[in-house]
Amino acid sequence: MTDYRIELGDSRERLVGHPIYKLVNSPERMKAFMESHIWAVWDFQSLLKAVQQQLSCVTVPWTPTPDAEARRLINEIVLDEESDELPNGSFASHFELYLRSMEVAGAATAPIVRVIEQIKAGVDIHKALLAPSIPPESREFVNRSFSIINSGSSHRIVAAFTYGREDIIPDMFRQFVGRLASYSPEIWGQFRFYLERHIEHDDEHHGPVCRRIVATMCGNDPIKWAEASESARLALEARIQLWDDLAVRLASI
Repeated sequence: MTDYRIELGDSRERLVGHPIYKLVNSPERMKAFMESHIWAVWDFQSLLKAVQQQLSCVTVPWTPTPDAEARRLINEIVLDEESDELPNGSFASHFELYLRSMEVAGAATAPIVRVIEQIKAGVDIHKALLAPSIPPESREFVNRSFSIINSGSSHRIVAAFTYGREDIIPDMFRQFVGRLASYSPEIWGQFRFYLERHIEHDDEHHGPVCRRIVATMCGNDPIKWAEASESARLALEARIQLWDDLAVRLASI
């Protein structure tokens, strides 16, 4: 079998080495970061559900999907991301955990809560995202993610999720954890738990699982590998652009 692999160019290294991690060096900048990043946390869940739709039957009547192992693996990830167990024994999605962390830290949550309520009420997502309260860099990032979701291409969607999210998140988040140790644990403890939880899940389990799913989906097809590589690079470049734009704003705080 030919040794196919995902080709990321220098995108991953540029993202891990981005200057934004050093810019987030005060509680005020951390709050501004969270107010922008929460949109990426939310669209992570949407991308995850798109992956689940590709790998597992989520419609009625139910029919079995071809790859039982991939079905099992993605449902395990959904379980962790949608209903993780918290230290007090309760359960919450990682999005809800992040939102609670923002509330404790004093970051503004109204913009994203308002958009989610609009979507629940039936407002089209693209219309809801026109709200002026949404940071421009966050709006662009979410729109790019949904363009991948709307492509309907299984291997492209899974590659974007794997290499644009699960594979890269631990290396990004580790750079924040140490800094939070010097901040008030009463205010920042919950956010630190969120970061550590993602590092634990993604590094030890989710990342390797997703890479295995991508390899299975692409198989021996060089075209699928090329398309998956392109999708993965686009996802990383979208994050780099988000960080670039956010870094400009943080520098003024």
